[in-house]
Amino acid sequence: MPLRRAFPVAPAYNDEGTVGESLLNHAPPSMREEELPFLPATNSKDLALENLSPSEHFDDANLRAQGHEAVLQRSFSPLAAIGLGFSITNSWVGYLSIFGQNLIYGGPQNAVFGLLVAIIVQWIITLGLSEVASAFPSAGGQYHFTYILAPTKHKRFAAFVIGWMTLLGWWVVTCSGLSLCAVSVAGMVNFWHPAFEATRWQVYLIYLASVFITAAPIFLSPRSVPRFTQLTLFLSVSGFIVVFCMVLGLKKETQPGSFITQSGIGTSGWSTGTAWVMGVGNALYAFGGTDGAIHIAEEIPRPSKNIPLAMNLTMAIGFVTTFPLALALMFGVRDIDAVLGSNLPSAEIIYQITQSRGITTFIMCWVVLLYYMAIIGQWVTSGRMAWAFSRDRGIPYSEFFSHVDVYRDFPLRATVLSICFCCLYGLLYLASSTAFNSIVTGAVLYLNITYAVPQGILFSRGRAKSLPSRALNLGAAGYICNILAPLLVTVIGTFICFPPQLPATVANMNYTPVILIGLFGVILGLWYTRGAKFTGPKIDWELLNLTACK
Repeated sequence: MPLRRAFPVAPAYNDEGTVGESLLNHAPPSMREEELPFLPATNSKDLALENLSPSEHFDDANLRAQGHEAVLQRSFSPLAAIGLGFSITNSWVGYLSIFGQNLIYGGPQNAVFGLLVAIIVQWIITLGLSEVASAFPSAGGQYHFTYILAPTKHKRFAAFVIGWMTLLGWWVVTCSGLSLCAVSVAGMVNFWHPAFEATRWQVYLIYLASVFITAAPIFLSPRSVPRFTQLTLFLSVSGFIVVFCMVLGLKKETQPGSFITQSGIGTSGWSTGTAWVMGVGNALYAFGGTDGAIHIAEEIPRPSKNIPLAMNLTMAIGFVTTFPLALALMFGVRDIDAVLGSNLPSAEIIYQITQSRGITTFIMCWVVLLYYMAIIGQWVTSGRMAWAFSRDRGIPYSEFFSHVDVYRDFPLRATVLSICFCCLYGLLYLASSTAFNSIVTGAVLYLNITYAVPQGILFSRGRAKSLPSRALNLGAAGYICNILAPLLVTVIGTFICFPPQLPATVANMNYTPVILIGLFGVILGLWYTRGAKFTGPKIDWELLNLTACK
């Protein structure tokens, strides 16, 4: 593995063999002397041997350079990491659950081309984040990056806020997937028995059953999880091929091209331009959670290379599956009003195209199976994120939740914490489905904010002075990603906070901005009550450069 220093540290030691001033002078501006407890006065050869002994794996040494010891087995192969990443987004399946709102915003045009714009937007954000993940591979992800890159004065606060936003975002995204499972099961019953309308408590019971069904593999066979993620990837891609071929082969009518390109037919009440941007924000749900692979960085070999590979292939597979299917569905749909009036729009549009309840049921059962299998990867990510944050004392009872079960080789307690949150959060559905759905809708926005913040800090402080050697180096393109990510998240995030329809009422009001401000208030409360205990990682830049992948 070729090694090189990213910073001109020459020589790093003085004539007496102790660490000299050059390392301090050439370190990134964000690094100050008080942040360098890792630089004792010692002989350079001893330090090199201690940090990079021949028996030590470079990946573990790289992690140690970022302030943590390796405690998890690197059991995820690159294919398993791609499987984890795509099983979480499952873009074409996810889009089937939300395309109806795009039809409301702008008809077929928005359902197709709004999706295309959303893909471009999310890929720009993800690409920039994947480069940072390549430089600092850690299960902590965004808060870890923020702590390293932010100015000394603000790094603890910024990292603490981003850590909680990431953790809450992942917990709520998992709740979103579970609610999708529950609503889809109830919707399939309604598809066959139109008189049946599931009550809230019935949906919640299905939701709870989904929690335990999807969490079971994590606890019963934790070492098989990488194989589960690969199986999910295979079933998702093969499922797309089956559905796409059936839609093309069985459709009885084909809409003209003008049907797809016609503008101004939205029914949301918003102006055409406003509704169009809102449609882009809605379509981002199909690509939510692209940071999933980051949080298994300590369980995969060569994470500097394989994590950004998994993240960008997740986006690539999402594009080649979601966009063609959206086109096929819009060319084959017969009655948009019937689709929008259905309890399960995806089942209705497939039924209109195939004209067969049996085929529709087969396809929807495949889709619902993928919904359930996707939750496995979300439990993995949520548990790892909670564990990593507790390791840096970011959550209450950190010592308890930072424990790794030796027998099962995964952070069992942190995963149970994630499950408990989702069970309790589901109770909100019984009180107000509107409030529940508003928080779920905002979850992707919360995560995208955490993607944008470290990139904005990186751009403002200088890429050349802040990033060490890394497998993915975007060069000049990195500047474009780092500046566009905060701008795109700000613009689209603003529109995501608008009510989905006009006139706004209590029933259709969008509570996302209220929830966002409320959660930030909770995070501030946590900061003032236990923020002093949050430590953050201690970075050894010299060792980090020695162990970096080129």
